Amino acid sequence: MPLSTRTKKEIENILKQKIKEKLEKYQPETIYMPFHHNLLGKDRYTMFSFIQSMNTTFGMSIWEQVAVILAKGAGFPAERQFKLLGKIDVNTEKTINELHFKLRKGEAKPNKFEEINRIKKVIKTGKPQKHPDSLVDLFIKIRFEENYFDITSAKPNLKEFAALKLKLLRWTALRLSQDKNANVFTRLAIPYNPFYPQSYDRWTLRELYDLENKEILVGDEFWNFIADDEIYNELLDIFQKVGEELRKDIDEKFATFK
Repeated sequence: MPLSTRTKKEIENILKQKIKEKLEKYQPETIYMPFHHNLLGKDRYTMFSFIQSMNTTFGMSIWEQVAVILAKGAGFPAERQFKLLGKIDVNTEKTINELHFKLRKGEAKPNKFEEINRIKKVIKTGKPQKHPDSLVDLFIKIRFEENYFDITSAKPNLKEFAALKLKLLRWTALRLSQDKNANVFTRLAIPYNPFYPQSYDRWTLRELYDLENKEILVGDEFWNFIADDEIYNELLDIFQKVGEELRKDIDEKFATFK
C-alpha cells in the first residue's frame, strides 16, 4: 500500500523544518586550518563542513523522526529517544560479558534467540532504574514484538560494532528485568547502504550479529520493516522532492561561503 498523503506531508514538513533551521543558523567554523584551506580552498572546505553538519543533523534527529512517522502511519506505537528502565543484576551482567567476549573471540556464533534465552534464564526482577545504556534511539511495537533500535552510521568500525552489540544485549536485559515474558528484540538500524548496488557486507559485523534473524536492518530493509510495506522508493522520492523545492535556498547559502 502506498504511503498516505498525511504521512508524506509529515515527512516533508520535518525535512523542510530541519534543513531551513540549518540554513538559517549555520555559521562556518572559525577554526584556522591553513593546510586544508590552501590545498582545497577555504570556500570548498566550508561547504564540506556544512554538509558534515547536515549529516550530524540526520544522525541526531531526522532518521528517528521519519521512522516514528512511518511506524505510526502503519498503526504501530512508536517513540524516539525512548527511556528503557530496568536493573541488570551482577550475574546477568557477567553472562552478558561472557556472551560478548565469546562472540568477539569467535568462540561462539551469533544467535539472537539463544542470547535472549540465556539472559532470560539468569535475569532477576529489578526496579525500573535508569542505566547508562537506557536511552534507545527508536522504540516500535510491531504487533506483539517490542523492537528497540540503535540507529547508527553507515560504516561503523569493528570497535563501534562491538560496543553496539554489548548495548543491544544490555537493552534485552533491562526490558526482561521488568517483564520476563516480554517479546523483546533489539536491533541495529543502518539508514542506507553505502555499498549499493552491492549488498552491505561489512566483515566487522559477521561474527557479532545474527544476520539471518535480522538483528541488523540496512537501508530498504529497515524502512520497509518499520512501515510494514515496500515504501523505500517512495521515501527516496519525498527526499528528492524536498531537495528540489529547497535547492534555491541551499544554493544561496553555499554562495555566501565563497
